Amino acid sequence: MSPLLSVVISTYNRPYELCESLEMLTRQTFPDFEVVIVNDAGPSIDFVRSLYPDLQIRIITHTTNRQLVHAKNTGVEQARGTYIMLCDDDDLLLPVHIEKMLEQIDDCDLVYSDTEIFDFRWSTNHMRIPTSWLLFAHDNNYEDMRKFSTFFSSGALYRKSLHAKIGLFDPYVQPYWDWDFYLRVAQNHVVRKVPIASTLYAFAEAGDNMSQQANVARGYLDRLCDKHQLGVLPTSNFKRLLEEPAIQARKTASLRMWDGSPVQSRLIENPSFVV
Repeated sequence: MSPLLSVVISTYNRPYELCESLEMLTRQTFPDFEVVIVNDAGPSIDFVRSLYPDLQIRIITHTTNRQLVHAKNTGVEQARGTYIMLCDDDDLLLPVHIEKMLEQIDDCDLVYSDTEIFDFRWSTNHMRIPTSWLLFAHDNNYEDMRKFSTFFSSGALYRKSLHAKIGLFDPYVQPYWDWDFYLRVAQNHVVRKVPIASTLYAFAEAGDNMSQQANVARGYLDRLCDKHQLGVLPTSNFKRLLEEPAIQARKTASLRMWDGSPVQSRLIENPSFVV
């Protein structure tokens, strides 16, 4: 019997982050879901089945690295659930998240939540220790979203049948695939932001190659702008967006649930699974 919902995770060589994400999925108050993990030609992650036998895990492995958007499309195509929930391998869903999103989807085509953006340090045993966190909660007025996207894709929920209407995620815009997805959905469908900060977004600066990555992102953003006739927009990230006056004006109230506690995955207790 097919599950009601498929959580789709794409991953590449991040076993500790992935297992933290899976750990949080074991704590969900809604149980009827599968986890579809697309390994984008990274080291084997088959060990997660042994670590998390209480999850319905299916692993699809790319033989060549096809990058994030193609990996997500593979996961969506292989999903068996009526509903799709997206999740990046380093993001976390609080225990009530799936339940709360399902409560809101009946009269909508896409629902998503507010999020906590957290900085962290690594412990000596490969666990992320949060050092600070900020609420990211803003309205989703369509015209405002064409200027600055505050759509957070991890934890977003929609019916798989939506792809038959609008197509799969677009690799042509690469890092802006989620903004593109939001705009395509919101143009003719109902999108709801649920005012609960039940997702956690791990933020890490890119370090020495930030300027190089910004140059690459610029090209993809120009593609997105051309596709949706957005004009010329600046590159940014979720954390820098918080400093934008236009974004500050869009702040909304949200139920905050997280106390900053780290997630200890089963991989921490069984480090021999990672060579």
